[in-house]
Amino acid sequence: MPADEKPRGPASYFPSIEKKYGQPIAHWLALVGELKDMKHMERVAWLKSEHGLGHGHANAIVAYVLAGRQS
Repeated sequence: MPADEKPRGPASYFPSIEKKYGQPIAHWLALVGELKDMKHMERVAWLKSEHGLGHGHANAIVAYVLAGRQS
């Protein structure tokens, strides 16, 4: 992706997720990827309750993982 092109979709949240929660996005993607028996909203709820992520950030991470078949 060219340097002047901004990420779109769920990836557009990644810089703010890293800044707010202090972990690289790879950390969050790996955690969610391990939740194989959970549905989308169950994973979102888990990130919110266990790690304190906001709904939008949690949803973006889960959507990215599921879209990439990294689940």
